[in-house]
Amino acid sequence: MTNTLFYSPGACSLGIHIILEEIGKPYELSLVNLKGGAQHQPEYMAVNPKSKVPALKREDGTLLTEYPAIATWLAKSNPEAGLLPTDLEGETRAAEAMAYFTGTIHPYGFTRQYRPGNFTPNEADIPKVVETGKAAADKYFTLVDGQWLGGDWVLPSGYSVADTALFFVEYWGGKRSGLTLPSKLAAHMERMMARPAVRRMMEQEGLSA
Repeated sequence: MTNTLFYSPGACSLGIHIILEEIGKPYELSLVNLKGGAQHQPEYMAVNPKSKVPALKREDGTLLTEYPAIATWLAKSNPEAGLLPTDLEGETRAAEAMAYFTGTIHPYGFTRQYRPGNFTPNEADIPKVVETGKAAADKYFTLVDGQWLGGDWVLPSGYSVADTALFFVEYWGGKRSGLTLPSKLAAHMERMMARPAVRRMMEQEGLSA
């Protein structure tokens, strides 16, 4: 058996897809059509009652959910790929970064834009919710840019799973929402787009550069 990634094209699961490509071992993809509401259908809820992606069905048949947990498990299960620092401080900083990208920037910056109905019962409030999301994303990106440590990647030790988490929100901001990324984040996204693993992911998911 191989690991199976439950994903939706262009969703936050694209970062886990990148990690699987970076590792380079065989894996399978299982499409979950979020736009069509497949995440709420009995077939997928039987797999993942949380009704979201990413989810990873591991070789032993157990399911792992939540981006930081999946990313950390994949990196530590495949240490030869060098996707996570081996020292406690480095691993902790990677966890810190992923938590912010996936737990703050994602929901408050982008779920507000893409699923504004989750934040208000009133149709008339939706434009305001979307604008609030865009303003929040700008604010968060500026904060990350201002705290950048000066290297090519999120962590000074080099490329890691944290970069894949930053990439999916950068991609949403720069390619979908029309936001102007701060200079360091814009350069980071370009470096990510040049990685073979990212290019393979984008081709497989049908995403535009």
